[in-house]
Amino acid sequence: MYSRINENIKTIRELKNYTQEYMALRLNITQAGYSRIEKGSNRLSFEKLEEIAAVFEMDVRNIIKFDISHYVEPGFKSIAGTGQGSVLNRLYSDKIALLEKLLEKTERELNLYKNKFGCL
Repeated sequence: MYSRINENIKTIRELKNYTQEYMALRLNITQAGYSRIEKGSNRLSFEKLEEIAAVFEMDVRNIIKFDISHYVEPGFKSIAGTGQGSVLNRLYSDKIALLEKLLEKTERELNLYKNKFGCL
């Protein structure tokens, strides 16, 4: 059961596009220490699992019962993208589109202020 929880933690981290370094920073541990959690080399305390759940903005039960099939399409083979990762591709595309919209809005606001205050 513990190894499944550790695998779930790794999968969720990858789906959220978090690095091990980011998780370690948020958990106030070293990257190597965090890596050992994912590998199952260190026994995971319930308190640390609660901290991980908080970083993921999830309930501990959802980490324990995590099933990737609820989040990706059938045929998806790898989070790293070696399989059919169309769900992740869509998520990245949506993220890029949102960032482009925010950039456009920021540029419009910047131009508005430049015109208002006579800046170049």
